[in-house]
Amino acid sequence: METIISKDGTVIAFSCSGKGPPLVLVHGTTADHTRWKPLLPELEGNFTVYAVDRRGRGGSGDASAYVFVREFEDIAAVVDAIGEPAFLLGHSYGAICALEASLRTHNLRKLVLYEPPIRTTGSLNPPGTVERLQTLLDAGDRDEVVATFFREVVRAPEEELRMLRSLPNWPARVAAAHTIPREMRSADEYSFEPSHFSTLQVPTLLLLGGSSPAMFMAAVEAVHAALPDAHVAMLPGQQHTAMNTAPDLFLREVLDFLLERSPSGR
Repeated sequence: METIISKDGTVIAFSCSGKGPPLVLVHGTTADHTRWKPLLPELEGNFTVYAVDRRGRGGSGDASAYVFVREFEDIAAVVDAIGEPAFLLGHSYGAICALEASLRTHNLRKLVLYEPPIRTTGSLNPPGTVERLQTLLDAGDRDEVVATFFREVVRAPEEELRMLRSLPNWPARVAAAHTIPREMRSADEYSFEPSHFSTLQVPTLLLLGGSSPAMFMAAVEAVHAALPDAHVAMLPGQQHTAMNTAPDLFLREVLDFLLERSPSGR
């Protein structure tokens, strides 16, 4: 793992592998940089991949108090440390971090956002979920914290949850369980301001699962309307974790966009 120092002095770690133009990967809630491992063989053949551990997990440090904006600065700091314009891909909570980082760096070539959990109406979280997760966390049941998050917030079907549990990075999700309540609160408090992005000229791909809950569809629509140069790609039959449930489909959309491959014509 390599490291940089973010704006507030926190150490942010990332793995670096592959060869080609730089691609920064930003994971979502519960994960760390290892969530991208199944995709690396394909990505490393086209890019130098920088897979970030967001603060509070893996090789990255943390601060005594959690402030969401620090995460935006972390991702911008990684991008700026590369020394040349980079592609940036963020998933879920990491997609909000990537979106906001785009306002804090001038070194982006293209941006990919997969279902940022942006609140458009009401709360993102079912009533009492954050409190239940905190109770489970305080009791030391970290595994159930992660499972409950996927069931109640992501609304993952049980079949998908069983698949996620079977993957090698499930222990890393459990290790990051303490970050889940704070990120749920921050996402719910985050206020997306379309006017902030009215001059953002970074070409952007918005990924949306065809079977995803309505809250993700509404969020993607809101971001699409705000960005001057964005389009939406639907992932048929998928929900929030197509990297795991349909990796070939996910990679095809991402690579077609970033590399401007035919036959998409992008």
